[in-house]
Amino acid sequence: MSQHQSCDAAVYGVDLGKNIFHVVGVDQSGQLLRRMKFRRETLLAFFDRAAPALVGMEACPGSQWLARKLQGLGHRVRIMPAQFVKPYLKSNKSDTLDAEAIAEAVTRPSMRFVEVKAIEQIDVQSLHRVRDQMVMQRTRLITQMRGFCLEYGVAIRQGAGVFKLDLPRVVADEENDLSPAIRRLVTGLFEDLERLEGRIAQITREIEALVQRDDVARRLMTVPGIGPLGASALLAAVGRGVQFRRARDLAAWLGLVPREHSTGGKQTLLGISKRGNGYVRRLLIHGARSCLMHLDRTRHALGAWLDALEQRMHINKVTVALANKIARIAWVIIQKPGALYERRDPAFMP
Repeated sequence: MSQHQSCDAAVYGVDLGKNIFHVVGVDQSGQLLRRMKFRRETLLAFFDRAAPALVGMEACPGSQWLARKLQGLGHRVRIMPAQFVKPYLKSNKSDTLDAEAIAEAVTRPSMRFVEVKAIEQIDVQSLHRVRDQMVMQRTRLITQMRGFCLEYGVAIRQGAGVFKLDLPRVVADEENDLSPAIRRLVTGLFEDLERLEGRIAQITREIEALVQRDDVARRLMTVPGIGPLGASALLAAVGRGVQFRRARDLAAWLGLVPREHSTGGKQTLLGISKRGNGYVRRLLIHGARSCLMHLDRTRHALGAWLDALEQRMHINKVTVALANKIARIAWVIIQKPGALYERRDPAFMP
């Protein structure tokens, strides 16, 4: 039988590659039927001829694209985090054995899956990743220029805003110890910084425009601590949120719950797990920190809760606890059509 002919398997495990894909087909009982290897241009042709089946693959670059293609061909596709597939790999490692492990793992009832994302989610996520990369480049540029000036005895204040005010004055000051070569170098780097900030502002405007056209994103922005960046990043990461059974699952996926190392009936809770999407977690924590500083606690029900936490916890723990609550509220808004965050006044005792 040619490997390009379908084998009518019930489950397929696909080990993804750039150009070569290893596929394993098994029946309902898990018995191996066939091992196959395809190039990118022949893989879809094979699954087009195959009967509808369950297809499993690991989450990696290209998995979302292939999942959408296979769903369009009538297959049920499940994407799994690679660390959850690893325990099913037996003995040595090879591409074919990886495909066998994927085919076995995808049938486990307790397996956790990654939601197949829509193209719009990938678009927004790409904008966020490029913007985040540019923000880090801006930080590196500023740090490098401050370091260069410090080598000549010129100290510039920390912070992007004051740096952009101080550097032109430092370069124009002929009485300091900056050499002509370093003045030219720093001037060129400052021009790079201005171009980079213009690009960051352009991408930010694109994200904000997308948010204004999305009903769920607009409703998410009614939650304290969630702005256009947080709303769009959260929706790009979780989509409809159907992969989470409850609000706490979203907070746990974002790494906003304690790590646990319990044994012998004794519970031991550690710092937050920091699992999942670190970018979205960072935006929520920054939003929570902003709430702690600017929220009018006398006119908000969260105020009394935050005051009580601050009396017995460090401010960083309070910030993470508020970010956890924000994530739970966001899950409810995503799940319920038309739901908004309703600010409630604090209850006063008579």
